[in-house]
Amino acid sequence: MEKYRRTSHAVYDIKYHFVWITKYRKTVLLGDMATRLRDLIREICKSMDIEIIRGHVSKDHVHLFASAPPYHPVSTVMKLV
Repeated sequence: MEKYRRTSHAVYDIKYHFVWITKYRKTVLLGDMATRLRDLIREICKSMDIEIIRGHVSKDHVHLFASAPPYHPVSTVMKLV
């Protein structure tokens, strides 16, 4: 059975797959910049109670598969993360 997350008023299993790409697919997410980006995404997700299921930082794009609470609209999550 799936793992459901709970708040005081809801039981949910909401998952989103976000993909960000760099402008013109430039290969700029390398080395320290990729590590710093990964750490920032983890920190922001932790502060917003978003569970990262899987994620990957490539040289020109970022994939994030995450479970967010229902009180965070998708547009807000995308804007802040």
